[in-house]
Amino acid sequence: MANVSVYNMEGKEVESLELNDAIFGVEVNEHLVHMAVLQQLANNRQGTQKAKTRSEVSGGGRKPWRQKGTGHARQGSTRAPQWTGGGMVFAPVPRDYSFKLNKKEKRAALKSVLTNAVAEKKLIVLDNFDLAEIKTKKVAEVLKNLNVEKALIVVDDNNNVVKSAANIPTVKTASTSTINVFDILKYNTVVVTKAAVKTIEEVYA
Repeated sequence: MANVSVYNMEGKEVESLELNDAIFGVEVNEHLVHMAVLQQLANNRQGTQKAKTRSEVSGGGRKPWRQKGTGHARQGSTRAPQWTGGGMVFAPVPRDYSFKLNKKEKRAALKSVLTNAVAEKKLIVLDNFDLAEIKTKKVAEVLKNLNVEKALIVVDDNNNVVKSAANIPTVKTASTSTINVFDILKYNTVVVTKAAVKTIEEVYA
């Protein structure tokens, strides 16, 4: 099993923690990692191209003139495509780019990036991250003590930490239930509390 150092909020090493190989010591599957990132980016896309068909434009409820005897071609609505202000033929509609990965694939991808973070020494474990008040300066101070700039902070539902880190542009917070492959790869360092490590091992083992 892999061992990592555990630090306090002052940046001093206080103990060593043995990680579960079922989560932090698996064989890295690059294909599943790629698919997980692709899925997250695709699911966030918005297919915003849209035009209205004749059934969606407003007006045109009444037949503009009678069927016969006017000399005009017969018309049923002033919102037909050939009229100004009419609907569009075969109008584009928002496209759904999302696709699904099954639960086993998602978990395997997450375990792969966590294993990679440990191997590349990008995972920093804190003994605790308790803030008595909402203070951005305190979070910045802790990260400076750990010599970290761009970081993903994973905590076990600590609202003060989440709100305190919200104004730091190079930092993102996540709970153990919302961590994902894309964020772990995006940030240079993953700062995770000892309690959060235990929860991750219980949930994803």
